[in-house]
Amino acid sequence: MTKPQADGTQKPLSHQANSATEADVANPTNPNRQYHFRIRENGALVFRINPANRQRRIEMQQIAVANTKRGDFKAVQDHALTDDDRTAIQNWLTDRQEHLQERKYRDAEDLIDRLSMTAQWVQSEAVATQLDALSDRLIFAMHDLRTVLVRKMGQRNSQGGASKD
Repeated sequence: MTKPQADGTQKPLSHQANSATEADVANPTNPNRQYHFRIRENGALVFRINPANRQRRIEMQQIAVANTKRGDFKAVQDHALTDDDRTAIQNWLTDRQEHLQERKYRDAEDLIDRLSMTAQWVQSEAVATQLDALSDRLIFAMHDLRTVLVRKMGQRNSQGGASKD
């Protein structure tokens, strides 16, 4: 399975599911069998999964907190992270940051569709009370977006077409 990239190319899906079932944990070839990443606003809580118990229950021990904005992580309490822990968490952080950037791009693509659909709704279905409630906010949001786009285009053109992050 592939996903479209901003440049129009296709990339294989590498973002793994971030939770493990008993079957996943029991499968030694599954890369997520040892860890679970409980996603939160700015990262994740990292758990090590211990499937080896007599009741065949999945046991999870929190070992770290990962921060996607800063791209770092730290062990919780006095837990010492192994090299495998560090590698797994760093790999997850890299994949997650890439996933979040791709999501932002998809959101912008979706916004284009939403704006077109909103224009059609305003033209064909909206009543005066709906327009009164939304018009100013829509105009301000679109003006703000236009201002940022024009500024970014100007910066890019003044740099000879090079994009600036």
